[in-house]
Amino acid sequence: MSLVKLTIKGISYSQTQNGAYALILNEVDGERKLPIVIGAFEAQSIAIALEKEIKPPRPLTHDLFKNFADRFDIVVKQVIIHKLVDGVFYSSIICERDKIEEIIDARTSDAIALALRFNAPIFTYKNILDKAGIYLSINPTENTENQENDDILSTPETFGQEDVVVPADSYSGYSLKELYQKLDEAVQNEDYEKAAKIRDEISKKES
Repeated sequence: MSLVKLTIKGISYSQTQNGAYALILNEVDGERKLPIVIGAFEAQSIAIALEKEIKPPRPLTHDLFKNFADRFDIVVKQVIIHKLVDGVFYSSIICERDKIEEIIDARTSDAIALALRFNAPIFTYKNILDKAGIYLSINPTENTENQENDDILSTPETFGQEDVVVPADSYSGYSLKELYQKLDEAVQNEDYEKAAKIRDEISKKES
C-alpha cells in the first residue's frame, strides 16, 4: 500500500466536548484534511513543539523521551498512522539504533508529538486517507474567500457552537446519503469535530 505524507495544519479547541481538541493533518500533495481528536495534554505538547520559541522550564514527557533517546543514540525515523478502527487511529513509530530498525506501537497523538521533536515525517496509508480524509472543494468564484478561511487553520482556532452538544451516537439514525450531506455541511462550516464524528458513523455503516 502506498504511503501519503502529512503535515500538521493546526490544533482546534472544542467548546462542545469538554477537554477535547482536534489535530488537523493535511496531505502534502492534496487538499484532504485528516482530523484526529486528542486530549488536552497531548494537544499542549504538540503545540509547544510547533512553537519553537516556547521552552518549558522542565521537560515534558515527550521532551524527556527525546532526551532519553538522544542519550542512547535512538532516532525516530518516521511515524505511520497505519490503522483506523471504530474512529480510533493506530500509529507506529519507526526507530533506529546502531542501524537496527525497530517498530513501536503508540497512540497517534504521542507519535506525532515525538515526530515533531525528532523532525521526523508523518505518513498514513492511502486507503486510510480515502476512508477518513475530508476533502475541501473550492468553487472558482469563492476561491479567495475560502483560501483566507483555510489559512486561519494554521493557528489554533475555536470550533463548534457553545450551546450545541452532539452526542457521539446521535448520527446512527441517519442514512448514508443524509450523513454525506451533513458531512459536507460540517466541512463547509470548518467544524472538524462534527465532521470527524459524522465520518466515523459513515465508516461504521460502510464497513
